[in-house]
Amino acid sequence: MLLKLTFASLYARLLTVSMTVFAISLSLMLYLSVEKLRTSAYTSFTDTISQTDLILGSRTSSIQLLLYSVFRVGNATNNITWESYEEIMNKDEVEWSVPISLGDSHKGFRVMGTNLDFFKRYKYRGGQLIEISEGNYFDDLYDVVIGAAVAEKLKYNIGKSIIVSHGIKSFTDHDDQPFKVSGILEKTGTPIDNTVIVSLEAIEAIHVDWSSGAKIPGQETPIEEIRNMDLSAKNITAAFIGVKSKLTIFKLQRWINEYPEEALTSILPGVALHELWRIIGIVENLLLGISIVVIFTTLIGMAAIIFSSLNERRREMAIWRAMGASPNIVIGILMLEAFIISFLSTLISSILLYILLNILQPWIDDTYGILINIELLSLKDLLIFILFIISAMLVSLIPAIRAYWFSINDGMTIKI
Repeated sequence: MLLKLTFASLYARLLTVSMTVFAISLSLMLYLSVEKLRTSAYTSFTDTISQTDLILGSRTSSIQLLLYSVFRVGNATNNITWESYEEIMNKDEVEWSVPISLGDSHKGFRVMGTNLDFFKRYKYRGGQLIEISEGNYFDDLYDVVIGAAVAEKLKYNIGKSIIVSHGIKSFTDHDDQPFKVSGILEKTGTPIDNTVIVSLEAIEAIHVDWSSGAKIPGQETPIEEIRNMDLSAKNITAAFIGVKSKLTIFKLQRWINEYPEEALTSILPGVALHELWRIIGIVENLLLGISIVVIFTTLIGMAAIIFSSLNERRREMAIWRAMGASPNIVIGILMLEAFIISFLSTLISSILLYILLNILQPWIDDTYGILINIELLSLKDLLIFILFIISAMLVSLIPAIRAYWFSINDGMTIKI
């Protein structure tokens, strides 16, 4: 009988109830969207580099090493000699390593020197490899591979001739040794998209006529002669390291940090990424605050809608009381209405969310590098929904009790 009365009451106010459900559904969808964006932003950030056990650099803080080696922000305090790098790489614990050299730029984009192992070993988003979209990886001394954002912003195509500049903000160009774009990488949503990649030998080549950070006046070695030189790297900026066994990570890290020949630092990327996120994660806290406000606003809005409809329903309540309905029936009907409205709202909001994600996911990934996984609601989301439904029923108690007292005072004499 309670269900019949509740559904009959809802059906009698179908338009009002439908608008209420839709309004609450939009609010809940906003909450789900903010939560998805918040968690996906954190996941995309921490997945900038994955399956790399250690990052090697000169003595500095873990965050600074992470910033310049992975995010291309800032500069290293010092370089690492190739001899020290080789000694570390020959340790029994090391399975693979990828050296990188930083310091130059091209039209505001950082230039990184490395070897072909970089494309085989550097992984992001839980294990994805960097893929080439057009052309090939560098196999000539003056070949360059560019990230997707570089190609898009500078309108570069395969075969384009480019000049590398010395330093980050330098007016001195290595214009005597032009490079040619041999490959364009697929979009990754990581700093790789904004990177110009050349070989370590190319980094040595463009600095043949340089000394102490400045070009030697009047000296210009022909390219043909440079090609025949020994262009083995003498220094590197950092290196990514993978170990044979996870059990040896801390042992190797401690050995590197205590390395007697040079002041070196090795960090665990995951730990450093978490530390960095704690510093810049104010956006996450803001989004979390927005989520909480949305939930409370929705509950308050729902209570306000029930309150606003009470005057219209006072005759209905009075008739129920006159027919012998107990206080529990009157209060129960309004609480059951709140349950049905909140349950339908959670269901519709989930459907709207998945429709929205399917439409916007590719654009968000391409534009902001945030991959939002379209998956079933998490246990946390389900618990939030359950708590929301319970809260909605509790919130409806106030107007329900008020409606009950109305029905007692009004009797059958109410005039609407």
